[in-house]
Amino acid sequence: MKKSNKFWMRGSVSAVSLLIMAGITPAMAQNDTSGELLGNIGGLRTVLGDHGITFNLNDSENLLANLAGGVKTGATMQGVTTMAVDIDTGKAFGLPGGTMHASALQIHGSSLSAAYLDNLQAANGNEGENATRLWEWWYDQQFLNNTFDIKIGQQSIDNEFMGSTYSGLFVNTMAGWPLVPSDDLYGGGPAYPLSSPGVRLGFEPNSNVTILAGVFDDNPGGGAFSDDAQALNPSGTLFNLNTGALWIAEVQYATKLNGLAGTYKFGGWYDSGTGFLDQRYDSNGIPLASSASNGNPQTHVGNYSLYGVVDQIIWQSKTDTARTVNVFARIMGAPSAQNLVSFSFNGGATLTAPFPGRDNDSVGIDFGLGKVSSQAAGADADAGLPGRTTEELIELTYQAQATPWLILQPDFQFIANPGGGTPNPNDPTHNLNNEFVIGIRGIITF
Repeated sequence: MKKSNKFWMRGSVSAVSLLIMAGITPAMAQNDTSGELLGNIGGLRTVLGDHGITFNLNDSENLLANLAGGVKTGATMQGVTTMAVDIDTGKAFGLPGGTMHASALQIHGSSLSAAYLDNLQAANGNEGENATRLWEWWYDQQFLNNTFDIKIGQQSIDNEFMGSTYSGLFVNTMAGWPLVPSDDLYGGGPAYPLSSPGVRLGFEPNSNVTILAGVFDDNPGGGAFSDDAQALNPSGTLFNLNTGALWIAEVQYATKLNGLAGTYKFGGWYDSGTGFLDQRYDSNGIPLASSASNGNPQTHVGNYSLYGVVDQIIWQSKTDTARTVNVFARIMGAPSAQNLVSFSFNGGATLTAPFPGRDNDSVGIDFGLGKVSSQAAGADADAGLPGRTTEELIELTYQAQATPWLILQPDFQFIANPGGGTPNPNDPTHNLNNEFVIGIRGIITF
């Protein structure tokens, strides 16, 4: 291990120790239990609320270290500060049923995955390129006794589509925005930390069914598929409408099994973009690995995926209703020819209120799998390399409500066969070794 990495490891252990001590020390107890560090800010929140205005400010910091395998060992710290403002147009302007929303991100620090892991399932859901950017800016109007609504504007679709309630506990990126769209859409799609202009329709015919459908620009950066969308749109103010359309629809069904609540979702998306690159063949149909290839991949028009999501409580304590065991699963597939990843899955279980007096804590285990497409694996074989297969992830995490305004979350991740079998850039004759990531996330709500 290099000296600099040893320094990072010593620093990470010290920082983790300080965060844990801060979370358990009695000195952190606050008289204000409102849930925000700044409380009511001398009555400001109340005054704004009376005029239909609410604002939220929080900061998430993630200290993660790769202890073994991957490209190299070491630690990084990266965080994101998020500010959002919502205006109830009924209170503010006398227009009932309307909501105006704007949010911004400030991403800072260094990400672990690109430099240290080179894996598919990025270790930190807050990872992104350092920038201060507009995130979302939209208007939503309710109709028909709030059974139907239209949302128009700059939207990050991961806030509504493909989500799992219980997988949201975990730190790894793919427990939030799944692996298939992360790798198979332009720039990872209009999802954190990006967004796109679009229209989303919502319909709730009854208390059990919700139908969402929308169309958005498919390319937040506006460039070629291989371009860096975040670099092309660093401020978030490029409202691109000049590329393909991303159509998406999702049906959500809420029910109870033996009296325990669950939600089941089925959906799909179609991207009309014209620049999806073939993983194996050039524009003449010759393998890209061949010496006769012109080096220009075939381009495909259109891309799509189907998915399903399950969130289900399977047990609830009779003496403490806050204590539940919950399971989740999300499965997605996409065509092989134009996509690096053709299948992804994540699923696991969480336990809420794991200890007496800790009703706001949660503990969980998540398993993730990403499959490199057969077309990409075929390209490996054409080049005389072992074909890439699957990458597996196991994550263990504990989220503790240290104070009403502070969450501390120790986290452990094991990544097997990184990249599905990616050669080590430091020794291309061998693949990357399995990785072991530890760290802690701290979230402050102001």
